[in-house]
Amino acid sequence: MTLTPERVVRPERPRTQHGTLIEEFELGLDAPICLTWELTYACNLECAHCLSSSGRRDPRELSTGQCEAVIDELQRMQVFYVNIGGGEPTIRPDFWHLLQYAIDHQVGVKFSTNGSRLTPEKAALLASPAYGGYVDVQISLDGATAEVNDYVRGPGSYDTALTALANLADAGFADAKISVVCTRQNIGQLDEFKALADRFGATLRLTRLRPSGRGADVWDELHPLPEQQRELYDWLMAHGEDVLTGDSFFHLAAFGEALPGLNLCGAGRVVCLIDPIGDVYACPFAIHEEFHAGNLLAEGGFQRVWQDSALFAELRSPQTGGACARCEFYDTCRGGCMAAKFFTGLPLDGPDPECVQGYGEQSLEQLDAAGGRQVPASSQDHSKARPTRNQPVMLKLLTRPPVSACAESPLADFDPTAQNGCC
Repeated sequence: MTLTPERVVRPERPRTQHGTLIEEFELGLDAPICLTWELTYACNLECAHCLSSSGRRDPRELSTGQCEAVIDELQRMQVFYVNIGGGEPTIRPDFWHLLQYAIDHQVGVKFSTNGSRLTPEKAALLASPAYGGYVDVQISLDGATAEVNDYVRGPGSYDTALTALANLADAGFADAKISVVCTRQNIGQLDEFKALADRFGATLRLTRLRPSGRGADVWDELHPLPEQQRELYDWLMAHGEDVLTGDSFFHLAAFGEALPGLNLCGAGRVVCLIDPIGDVYACPFAIHEEFHAGNLLAEGGFQRVWQDSALFAELRSPQTGGACARCEFYDTCRGGCMAAKFFTGLPLDGPDPECVQGYGEQSLEQLDAAGGRQVPASSQDHSKARPTRNQPVMLKLLTRPPVSACAESPLADFDPTAQNGCC
């Protein structure tokens, strides 16, 4: 569904000398500071927790010319940089052309990749003066060991990621990023992740697991336990100045002191997402029709969606805090992550499902007891129709067994001495 954004009255922005920076951001900016752009849903991996359920390419994908037009518009709007992802963005045949086109138009690029196509030659290209510091590379790695990583990302993906990091280091690429989604299995490896980053001259970037896309199916098995949330908080307080988080963990601020960063949900205020067909969503972690703001192919392009959509105007309006407003930590955690709440069936003005004060867990239990929790179904799924050799160990283990033995084999459990056969 494509929405035609309606022109709305935007809230008056406080003047800088009177309003804080956070207040400015909450009311939204004339252009996003950065945005996430999923260039394609095609992917050579099948990560168990993929928030966009990537795998197959959408045939309606923006053409090279349309992507160039988007970059032109971002340049006019003075967008600082874009986070390019997917899927696996380097699968697009025009990826390297679009990367160069963005640089030539003063739009910085941070792209996330599994590293499978970062050959020594491509690493040398990224390290060359032609890119002039406009490119940042994030290698996805969700385990400091192959056992932990390949459980969710697929066999061989650990070695692939380390090879890509080595290629970048050997080429002299400065400050690559190791991008880690924090899970129950890898929280205990934070020191090892940091050691890996130091080994390759890279920076560690930690992000939060969200229950969106395929991540919704594995949330109960992967999201960190309450005691691990505290472990993560303590580790970030000790190492936060040297580790990037992208404001993923502002819900942890309810432990006490706020972590470095804005500690603010920037959805529709300072960030948003563009998907492969040009649909614009408020949140990079909530690719769902509920957060669909419009399509940049409509009249007025991306700028009109960003500045005039009714959804963004609602997100930029003063928030009451709902049930969380009574909590003494609301001003620091702001009720937590919108996407995490939505995809676990909690109200958007309620507590985060991983609220460190336990309110989210209480809300989930109350809703379940009353039979009132409605977990929204995914509005799109680009997963591969058939599993491949790259399927993660986790997905193989989670494959549902047949409803009965007979569903697998017509002779299963057949006992020739019994009066009745199978089923």
